[in-house]
Amino acid sequence: MTNFLAETIGTMILIIFGGGVVGGVVLEKSKAQSSGWIVIALAWGLGVAFAIYAVGSFSGAHINPAVTISLAAAEKLAWSEVPSYITGQLLGAFIGAVVVWLHYLPHWNKTENKDVKLAVFSTGPAIRSKWGNLLSEMIGTFMLMLCLMTIGANEFSKGLNPLIVGFLIVAIGMSLGGTTGYAINPARDLGPRIAHFLLPIKGKGSSDWSYGWIPVIGPILGGVYGTLFYVTFFEQKESSLFWITTIAVVVVIALAVRDQYSKK
Repeated sequence: MTNFLAETIGTMILIIFGGGVVGGVVLEKSKAQSSGWIVIALAWGLGVAFAIYAVGSFSGAHINPAVTISLAAAEKLAWSEVPSYITGQLLGAFIGAVVVWLHYLPHWNKTENKDVKLAVFSTGPAIRSKWGNLLSEMIGTFMLMLCLMTIGANEFSKGLNPLIVGFLIVAIGMSLGGTTGYAINPARDLGPRIAHFLLPIKGKGSSDWSYGWIPVIGPILGGVYGTLFYVTFFEQKESSLFWITTIAVVVVIALAVRDQYSKK
């Protein structure tokens, strides 16, 4: 299996489980309606674990452009492999979102809230604040990559590693997900957002493209910084890119703090 096909299938699995649980929790007449955030966080974590079980032996199951770009930035993956990984991830996320749409076909007409329909496909902020939302996505993906690197440095019983990564996703969702819905994955948000835009969903409303750049840029910047942080302090390999990324992170922090303190 090629890296492209593996990432397509793995990301599709992720979105079917992840988008599927959101649909079950928020769409009208679903038997899982209102079952809550814990259910969503747990299913996303399990979705990641099963995606890794499915294709981890073929491509490493990045299933996330932020992971792919971060590993390339840390010279742990050839840049020449990045396009096939990311293309597969975006395609898989789109296909997974279409499957979720098909699965809940009778429920779209029963659900009137446009924001709820969009939430099945993509993330959105609890409080809209451009720089604050960007910072939240950066922090979530920083923790994702930092912890993924530390998990990789440890030995587990054969076959247990994907579950450990799944638990990491659950922990991020429960601890840091309440601000933006924790995309922490550009493909997870962008692929389904495109599906929402294209699919014939009655009364679906806007796909909120004005927000759509945040769950793309935030995870990439945070993921790269988390990986380079690990390489710099755990592996003791310093690079100029780490300090450049540090400056970018400080700028975003300053802008986020400024926005909050400038509001009346």
